Amino acid sequence: MERPISIAAKATHTATVIFLHGLGDSGRGWIPAVADWVRGKKLDHVKWVLPHAPHVPITAFQGMPVPGWFDIHALNGGIEGFRARQDEPGLLRTRDYVNSLIKAEVDAGIPANRIILGGFSQGGAIALLAGLTAKVKLGGVLGLSTWLPIDSKFSSLVQESDLNHETLVYMAHGMEDRVVPTVLGQMSYELLKKQNFTVTMSLFPFMEHSTCPDEFVEVENFLQSCLPVQEEKKSEL
Repeated sequence: MERPISIAAKATHTATVIFLHGLGDSGRGWIPAVADWVRGKKLDHVKWVLPHAPHVPITAFQGMPVPGWFDIHALNGGIEGFRARQDEPGLLRTRDYVNSLIKAEVDAGIPANRIILGGFSQGGAIALLAGLTAKVKLGGVLGLSTWLPIDSKFSSLVQESDLNHETLVYMAHGMEDRVVPTVLGQMSYELLKKQNFTVTMSLFPFMEHSTCPDEFVEVENFLQSCLPVQEEKKSEL
């Protein structure tokens, strides 16, 4: 696994965002987004970790290896391709990798509740799965243009580590998404609401499988609300 991109905090490092890219991309693809989110200087205390997925055979691409967090059966605009023959071993393997990234930040002195796990599309699916079943209480979970994988087993996975039921979750989806169908994202949102997770969802008209300025503003607000600036402790000497 290639070493993740690490973008240091501009001020004292008191929080971390780990953000996973989508299928066929790399961590480098999200450097411009990070630049946009930090432009307001309200996230100067945040370190960013942008991992790179390994090259894996993707059934939807006739088995061609591309950067991916797990295999996907089909990308045909329907929900069936995402729910058929789900790559549970690949999903759980990547979840373990993400847990190791979280642990590395905790070992470096960042409290787990000052860590946000997020992602786009396939990376967002991992963020939801790994974040809501994490072995520590996180500061937030962020899923853009995505869905909850292996939802039929999700409840049992949560029972193994149910520390994030009250962790804030933000989901966003374009209403014209023809890659990850909007209805699939909405189904995942409704499932999480039914299981009493603290989740909100924004739908953006005319947005396809992409991002938009209004979405970026909402993400920045979510990050700020979950990871507020901490006042530095003054020395008593």
